[in-house]
Amino acid sequence: MSTTRDSATETVAGAAVADPAREPQAINHRKDPKSHILLTLAAWLCGLLFALPVAWMILTSFHKEEDAATNPPSLFAPLSLDGYKAFFDAGPWPPLANSLTASVVSTILVLLLAFPAAYALSIRPVRKWTDVLFFFLSTKMLPIVAGILPIYLFAQKVNLLDNIWLLIILYTSMNLPIAVWMLRSFLAEVPVEMLEAAQVDGASLMTTLRKVIAPVVMPGIAAAALICFIFSWNELLLARVLTGTVAGTAPVFLTGFVTSQGLFLAKVCAASFVVSLPVLAAGFAAQDKLVQGLSMGAVK
Repeated sequence: MSTTRDSATETVAGAAVADPAREPQAINHRKDPKSHILLTLAAWLCGLLFALPVAWMILTSFHKEEDAATNPPSLFAPLSLDGYKAFFDAGPWPPLANSLTASVVSTILVLLLAFPAAYALSIRPVRKWTDVLFFFLSTKMLPIVAGILPIYLFAQKVNLLDNIWLLIILYTSMNLPIAVWMLRSFLAEVPVEMLEAAQVDGASLMTTLRKVIAPVVMPGIAAAALICFIFSWNELLLARVLTGTVAGTAPVFLTGFVTSQGLFLAKVCAASFVVSLPVLAAGFAAQDKLVQGLSMGAVK
């Protein structure tokens, strides 16, 4: 009897004193310093590779034509504003204003249409919502060249050729599927409890969209707006075919800015930099929301 009691006592004592060898080891989340340095260098290298062409274009735009055309290029040549002077003397303000009008108005229309559509496909999903999303995406699979002839004939029939409103309608329909797809992934992250609380408080659907959902998904809205603005600003084919002297946009102006005779590299770089400034400024102003919004979309 005492032997049994002694063994039980030893068992309890052994259980009370844990074996250090069997204790779980703490997980070390610290990264290897060497791998961290390599990832940092790789990120900087990728960033420099993307920024180098833009920096080269800006530097070339401040050179004279004879210095810009040298091979190898002359990095330390005297700076000049001749390329910018030639660009502004050509009268670029109407095309720039047309591009700004078409891009801003079409982006606003896209957001107004895509936001409730994304709400219906995510928070309050309709029947066969996956088929609806794939239908939206299928509209982007048709090349613009394949549809340019019927669009041109329709615009000619309704007297909308060389009209800025035709570009606004086309840019809106062109960017709407992308915005719906992006906003749908952002709205899917909205907690249902927020919507239920708004309904309990008696908020209408429009009030819920404006004051409850929109502030939560603002990074996604900013990301979608910036992408739609960039696509509209850079579009060339539709504007080239459907516009003329009145509604011509900045990319159309660039195609006819220089001729193939003589030296023109510095002027082209100066014109390209000026035309790219609105996109660069918009991206810089919304960079934090753009990165946050695209990251949310990548998670989904």
